[in-house]
Amino acid sequence: MTAFQSVAVIGAGAWGTALATVAARAGRNVTLWARNAEHAARIASTRDNPRLPGVRLAPEIVVTSDLALAARADMLLIATPAQHLRGAVNMLASHMANPTPVVACAKGIEHGTHKFMTDVIAEAASHAQPAILSGPSFADDVARGLPTAVTLAAKDEELASRLVQALGSATFRPYHTTDVRGVEIGGAAKNVLAIAAGIVVGRNLGASALAALTTRGFSELARLGRACGARTETLAGLSGLGDLLLSCSTAQSRNFALGIALGRGETAPAGKLAEGAFTAPVLVELAAAANVDMPVSQAVAAILDGRLTIDAAIEGLLTRPFKAEE
Repeated sequence: MTAFQSVAVIGAGAWGTALATVAARAGRNVTLWARNAEHAARIASTRDNPRLPGVRLAPEIVVTSDLALAARADMLLIATPAQHLRGAVNMLASHMANPTPVVACAKGIEHGTHKFMTDVIAEAASHAQPAILSGPSFADDVARGLPTAVTLAAKDEELASRLVQALGSATFRPYHTTDVRGVEIGGAAKNVLAIAAGIVVGRNLGASALAALTTRGFSELARLGRACGARTETLAGLSGLGDLLLSCSTAQSRNFALGIALGRGETAPAGKLAEGAFTAPVLVELAAAANVDMPVSQAVAAILDGRLTIDAAIEGLLTRPFKAEE
């Protein structure tokens, strides 16, 4: 089985920098691409990224703003936010002459088109072999080499396995699967549910309410997943329940932090993209099309666009008719 010897990470934010460190730790030849030439030059010279402070970049990682150089790698990891994925892959497409694995490393659904990440990749680049990386992880933990397990999905099992072999190390353990849709739904839906969990914490509703919210939230995530053909074991694994539990338990999650601010009646944290805010309305529309009931996600979407106050949302959820466990 041939390993992918070179890896390019597209996007030099905190997550992209962490993934570049992962690939270097796994023994790959790594290129980290930044859109801004000044940003790339600063990282290259200082070996430090201000977006991930305190983490030294390995000397062998090449930092560049030359997209053609990055596109020569055997595999590409796209570490831009979900809403910028199409633009990044569109730029790469003109430099890709051969079939190349393109791995989405963001969790979300494209606003406007309602496309999942691998579908966006397939549309934007004809030579791409789409895959997705998801699971419970934070950039700082990953970059520092703390033990982390994630899921990597591709339709072709051999490709998924080879990608895992290329990125895995003693502290970064990817599990591969062919259940692409399960990984995508788990990652996208948990962002919305993490906002709901943050609201519970910000509102000081107690640990019992947070536990109830997390379990009911996972229940609706699983309902949507099954309706879209996802496998139960994927939804209950790292990219579903594992990711949800992590994001609902620490303020490192931008979605959770947004929810806490909303619950306290504060302004959303400045300069931090909470992917769940983009995903919520799309997720609700997908659920409606699949005839799936997702009351927690519906409440989050209504709160975010100002159609519902938090107090009204809580009352609405608590006064729903009693029903059997699903």
